[in-house]
Amino acid sequence: MDGGTDTKEIYENVMNILEDLTSNAHKLQEQVLEEILKSNAGTEYLSRFFPNGQADKQSFKTNVPIITYEDIKPYIDRIANGDTPSILLAYRITQFIQSSGTSGGQPKLIPMTAESFEKRMYEPLLPDLVIKRCFNGSDEGKSLYLYFIKPEMETPSGLVASLYTTFYFKTKSFKTGLAKFCTSPIETILCSDNKQSMFCQLLTGLLQRDEVVRMGSSFASVLPRSIKFLDDYWKELCSNIRTGYLSDWITDAGCRNAMSLILTRPNPEMADLIQQICEDKSWEGIIKKLWPKIKYITSICTGSMSQYIPLLEFYGGGIPLVSPNYSSSEACFGINLKPLSKPFDVSYTFLPNTAYFEFLPVNKDGGGKAQDTRTIDKPVDLANVKLGQYYEVVVTTLTGLYRYRIGDVLKVTGFYNKSPQFQFVERQNVVLSIDLDKTTEEDLSKAIMKAKIVLEPLGIMLTTYSSYADTSLMPGRYVLFWELKMKGRNDLPKLDAEIMEQCCCIVEESFDFTYKSLRKGGIISGLELRVVKHGTFDQLMDYYVSKGASITQYKPPSCLKSKEAVKILNSGMAGKFFSSKTMF
Repeated sequence: MDGGTDTKEIYENVMNILEDLTSNAHKLQEQVLEEILKSNAGTEYLSRFFPNGQADKQSFKTNVPIITYEDIKPYIDRIANGDTPSILLAYRITQFIQSSGTSGGQPKLIPMTAESFEKRMYEPLLPDLVIKRCFNGSDEGKSLYLYFIKPEMETPSGLVASLYTTFYFKTKSFKTGLAKFCTSPIETILCSDNKQSMFCQLLTGLLQRDEVVRMGSSFASVLPRSIKFLDDYWKELCSNIRTGYLSDWITDAGCRNAMSLILTRPNPEMADLIQQICEDKSWEGIIKKLWPKIKYITSICTGSMSQYIPLLEFYGGGIPLVSPNYSSSEACFGINLKPLSKPFDVSYTFLPNTAYFEFLPVNKDGGGKAQDTRTIDKPVDLANVKLGQYYEVVVTTLTGLYRYRIGDVLKVTGFYNKSPQFQFVERQNVVLSIDLDKTTEEDLSKAIMKAKIVLEPLGIMLTTYSSYADTSLMPGRYVLFWELKMKGRNDLPKLDAEIMEQCCCIVEESFDFTYKSLRKGGIISGLELRVVKHGTFDQLMDYYVSKGASITQYKPPSCLKSKEAVKILNSGMAGKFFSSKTMF
């Protein structure tokens, strides 16, 4: 039987499984909760909510409170410090999964068991097969997937904590499976020096440029970072290819050994071709030019990652962007069954066997701001969500999270059999706050997306942004940081004061009634916009990585809480502008 037939049969088998899962979504959800309660009802945490030993669904929903990480953190800290895992779950904990640690502050520790980890290893297989089904020939070449690890941290209990991907990349399953189809040798992925790892992964990707049919990373933020690195190092990469000799500063033994098997001879013809492409003043479509057989780019590009979509479309030159799944450190939620959807239109289909899901209804007022979900209706089951309604998702897992608020707000866009489909709308968290005003991540993102439209006819691209509430003076004001570049090159555009002030006014006009009232009353000063030089946000990323964040899962903070982070962005400031708008 040939490879094509094998792939077709595997796809059909997987789709049959998906049909079964989604057709029985309601029943599976009941079974998942039943299994969790049967296993963990006797733990110290849960048993106090079942004084009569009645651990059924009704008692669970009546007695067990909806919580955040801060509520469960004392139990996780006790386990990390050596207490028995049975205070939270019945199974033996094998490791802690760390959250990315940039969107919500310090990394969270999420307990993981051997069984749960093994199940999660199969999560990428389903979306991968769905994607390959949409792109003919994509299973015949190699993948330029840019993967990186984060050093493991040992807790006092002896249990190790790190990113899920770090653990996964070290498994036999990855090394004998997905890694075999990657251009990057496993030694370059497991290199703890991100700079050496990036250089070697790009070098191997260029050396195998005619075999690459897909490109990707875990999160969209990694890809522009990689292109920026390529812009800085393409001459040296070409020199390595031209001479057949690896740069001396690559000192990691694993990288050098792996590269010696790939960089085996001088290749001046390839080096000249890559040099010619990179010397072009405009890098529009650079990915397609360097890797001409690429069929799609895969990376999570919804939520906070959506700000990178225009940049990836610019560099991709028409290559489809695919956002494969919706997952977090706590659980896998769903997959994208329509990979050809535009990135801003992506909906995910819930997988009902991964956790028990509940949904807190979220009302949307006239200003588009999510109200405080703690004061709204009781949560509903997956079986009772309504089309077009907004919800904050709540999860219960076998690994010790019970009615746990993820913080993400979703909109139900349809159903696949009995399983809801949804779009990621926002994280339910306030990013900017002065006095009574509380501006959410969604509010900020929508306002900035409206304002940047003014720049597009001028050939100016907004590559990334952040913000902070400046209360050093009275009254305080919101400050935005924008990194701008010209569409055809990385040069800082000429900043027209009138245009930039117009952007400030559009952002303010997009904020809600509370903000406008406080502005009118002089409680909040006019918005300030600080434009920074190209590459300044890379320095911010370097700072967070040095503090323990992972380059693989890095999410640029919508709002800065660190004075050092603000200082870094201020150091790259090329101009600042203020809103001249008067609020009536």
